[in-house]
This record gives sequence, C-alpha cells and structure tokens, in this order.
Amino acid sequence: MYVAVKGGERAIENAHRLLAHKRRGDQGVPEVTLAQISEQLGLAVDRVMSEGSLYDRELAALAIKQARGDLIEAIFLVRAFRATMPRFGSSEPVDTGTMRVRRRVSATFKDIPGGQILGPTFDYTHRLLDPLLAEGLAPEAPATADAHTAPTPRVTDILGRDGLIECSPSADDGSSVGDLTREPLNFPADRDLRLQNLARGDEGFLLAMGYSTQRGYGRNHPFVGEIRFGEVEVELFAEDAGFAVPLGSIELTECQMVNQFKGSATEAPCFTRGYGLAFGQSERKTMSMALVDRALRARELGEEVRAPAQDEEFVMSHSDNVQATGFVEHLKLPHYVDFQSELGLLRKLRQEFADASTPDAMKEAAE
Repeated sequence: MYVAVKGGERAIENAHRLLAHKRRGDQGVPEVTLAQISEQLGLAVDRVMSEGSLYDRELAALAIKQARGDLIEAIFLVRAFRATMPRFGSSEPVDTGTMRVRRRVSATFKDIPGGQILGPTFDYTHRLLDPLLAEGLAPEAPATADAHTAPTPRVTDILGRDGLIECSPSADDGSSVGDLTREPLNFPADRDLRLQNLARGDEGFLLAMGYSTQRGYGRNHPFVGEIRFGEVEVELFAEDAGFAVPLGSIELTECQMVNQFKGSATEAPCFTRGYGLAFGQSERKTMSMALVDRALRARELGEEVRAPAQDEEFVMSHSDNVQATGFVEHLKLPHYVDFQSELGLLRKLRQEFADASTPDAMKEAAE
C-alpha cells in the first residue's frame, strides 16, 4: 500500500521512487533492453531522434525507456541532453540523390528510372491484429536480390529537366543558414528556419495542419512526387586536410510534393514544390512537413494568406511539442495565489451583481 507523503522534498523524492517502480513494472517480467527498443520499436526511435534533433539510436531508445514510452517526454529528454553537447562543426549538405535506397515510391509516375521499391511499409497490410505476435512469432526471411546499381534520380529532377517544375529554392553561396537551436525565432522567417522548425515539430500537429490544406484551408492540390528512405553519407569539411571526410551514414526519409502550378505574366505556369526530410523511416512526418512547407510559401508565391497552415507565425509558434508540453503542463503546478485572487474578485463581482439586481423596496425591508 502506498501512503500519501507530506513535505516538499520528501514528497518529491518518494514520487521519483514511485515513478521508477512504475517504470520497471512487474519485476517478474524480463526488463526491456535498449537493443530491443531500437530494433523492435524502430519507428518510435526514429520520431524521437527527428523531433529531438539528435541522431543517436541508443540514446533515443534510452529516452523512450526512461519516459515509459511517452514519446514527447522522450523527445524532451533528448533535447535536454543535446543541449549539453559541444559543437565542433557543421557537416556538408547531404546528397539524397546518392541515397542507398531501401524504399522508393512515386504517386506521379508508374515507371521511373531505377524502379519503384516498396520496401518495409504498412501501406498494403490489412490492419488486422495478429495474435501470433503475442506468442513470439519468428518471421520468414525476406526476399533478397543483388544490389541494384542503376541510378535513381529524383522525380522532381526529371520534371525539372523539362522545365515543368520550379527550380529548387536554394540559398546563395556563402550565405549563413539559421539555427533555431541557438538563435531566437523571429518573423518573417526564411525557408531554412521554417524547414528546421517543421523537422523538429510535433508529427500530430503537422499531420493536422497538412490535412487542413487538403480540405480547403490553404491552396494546395498535392501529388507525392517521390518518397525515398535509405542511407546517406555524412561528410565534414576538414580544414587541415582541405577536403571533406566521411563521418558515417545515417538513415533519412525524404518527401518531395508536386503541387498546383503557378505562373505569371512573364513566366509560364509550372508545378511548385513542398519538401520534407526527417531521420529514420518517417513517411507520415515528411509528407505532412512537405504539405505545410508548401502552404507556408504562400507569400513567396504571391498567394493570399487565408488559412492557419499558411500563417508562418501561427504554425512555427505552436508546432514544437516540447514547448507546448511545458506551457500546458505548467497548469498543474501550484497556482494558489493567482486562483485565490480571482476567486476573491469573482465573489466581489457576484455580490455587486446581486445588489444591483435587488429591488429598492426589498433593500429597504432588508434594512
């Protein structure tokens, strides 16, 4: 039996002990390991890495275990750890065109150079609970084949060669890229900051915003140009050596949306772009990100801003789940003084209202 504990520090200490006990659960059940979380809850690990802005599968798995499976709390833990790490440089931009592809699909063309690669996906499952998994099912070995060496150019690059889609927006050479983790957010924000914000943003929030653009709250008629998932190499320019050196490989998901065309008196109509990129296999996140990215380009493309998804201040100020969690959850902390002052004011107002509503004759009789 657990007994209520009085006293500040002692109560908090006992709450921590109770939390650790609940985290562990029934000690007759084997404890879950970080390797099990990383390997068998891989999509949760991918989300924590993306929204925590730190690519480290073991640390993300540890955060999920410590947070009892609460992914937003795990993201908070990863962000806090990341803030303690020294920064010694910035990597070169990764080239997703050279990705070692594990999954690649396009909804715009059936036949694409390099072919469609279904890869690991829930897209064609029946969404029926599998009771065999409860018994520890050993899956069949997947089909294998020789590595495919044919090039896999991005669909948007193919459209770009024919001038059917706008050029990919790019920063001027030598211009600095903003960093939301080190600089305060200001408006208006350029696309580099917007994409950083969306990459760190809560998947559920972005999903709802992206969904809203498809229901008329924003000018958006999207097609998935391509989703690709695989490994890319990360390089760091070594000044002493005078060239970029490889640091290792990371898994990424990239989504490029092909959106309704835009033209002007001087430019022919062409398709526009929306872009999403996230760690691991994060297709829903990158698709939502691409939809919102395109919506946030409204001013850039000369479109009227009418919907919430087109308002960069609204989207960027409310997409971060760590910030949102802190603001919402602070409500359960003591607010005794504030509430008592409002309670006293409310009683005074009610008394004034009652006095004003009482007829003069009844007032005189009461006196």
